[in-house]
Amino acid sequence: MRKWTRVGAGVFGAIVALSACSSGTGSGAGTQAPKEASGPVTLSYAVWDANQKPVMEELAAEFSKANPTVKVQVQLTPWADYWTKLKAAATGGAAPDVFWMNGPNFQLYASNGVIRPIEEQVDASVYPKPLVDLYTYQGKLYGLPKDMDTIGVWYNKTLFDAAGVPYPKDGWTWTDFQQAAAKLTDAGKGVYGTAAQLGSFQEYQYNTITQAGGYVISPDGRKSGYDDPKTIAGLKFWTDLITAKHSPDLKTMTDTTPLQLFEAGKIAMYWGGSWNVTEFSGNDYTKDKVDVAPLPKGEKQATIIHGVANVMSAKTAHPAEAWSFVKFLGSKQAADLLGKKGPIPAYTGTQGDWVGAHPEFKLQTFLDAVSYAAPFPVSKNTAAWNEAELTQLTKAWTGEVPVEQAAATLAATMNDLLAKE
Repeated sequence: MRKWTRVGAGVFGAIVALSACSSGTGSGAGTQAPKEASGPVTLSYAVWDANQKPVMEELAAEFSKANPTVKVQVQLTPWADYWTKLKAAATGGAAPDVFWMNGPNFQLYASNGVIRPIEEQVDASVYPKPLVDLYTYQGKLYGLPKDMDTIGVWYNKTLFDAAGVPYPKDGWTWTDFQQAAAKLTDAGKGVYGTAAQLGSFQEYQYNTITQAGGYVISPDGRKSGYDDPKTIAGLKFWTDLITAKHSPDLKTMTDTTPLQLFEAGKIAMYWGGSWNVTEFSGNDYTKDKVDVAPLPKGEKQATIIHGVANVMSAKTAHPAEAWSFVKFLGSKQAADLLGKKGPIPAYTGTQGDWVGAHPEFKLQTFLDAVSYAAPFPVSKNTAAWNEAELTQLTKAWTGEVPVEQAAATLAATMNDLLAKE
């Protein structure tokens, strides 16, 4: 479920005033009860996905079986209110003991001392390196990856068959994709080859920017890459599709989302994430008509990877117990259970049950993509330039200004924002 890829600017603006907290941590002993515990302890564990709450409660119960003096209370706050509530709690020094963290928010919370770095030596090689890097700040790891998601091209086999277009194959290219989109477009029937959506950057623009050899933000987090010619090529991949009418225009996609159009048989190829398996397997139209292929290759093969991490509050009253729980949540035992009932577990080698749950789809595609995945681009104040991205690129998507001009303005605006971090 891709609720964590974009965030509101208000959350960042308010929390940046938080005072720094202690960054020391206690060491845990795996899933065994910490020796420091002198009596019963209850940990609060904050999550935002109602669909995952049952499996999180099951994991909490498993942890408590091995740690009978430690109970875990799973606290669900829907995504719409999660960050506002967390900000208020953190400002008052009462953040949950353990909670979910996403990439766009991570650096702000880490840099302001809201979350506690992991000081015990852990084997981070069991998680995809881009996710480990995503939750590392100033050389310190702050969270253990829980799950992961990558991007693929979901395609409508019925529309491919009707147009006589071969299904996508591994190793296909941008040119292959563009040619297929042209052949699959049928204006008379209101069918488009694809959808050049704006706003869902994880599924769309960030992938083609990376595939073109461009970048969104420099590795040191100080410079925008939007004025780089290769980055602009990654943007033009999409605007060219709109110009050629192989994608709906922005107004159409605003009135009716590409997801809705895909599920109505009006879009042949939909760039979407591993989280879409639940949606498409449960939809009456798509459940037996679609499959998934890797993203097409530009200058290089690439996909954006993201995932949630479990982190500890810097002010938890039970640091040893909280770390033990986080360590358990990052274990193979927890990942095996998550893979049966939740999203793709991040722990390497535990994804078989997730793939096997829907043999009608080539879900191995999403796992294979990890080998060429790039991390979600972030900085301390990601939301500020997220807003700038949408504002400036909308002008290019509508044709109000050339892509090059919108990208140059965005780069200048983004650099100003980065300089203030």
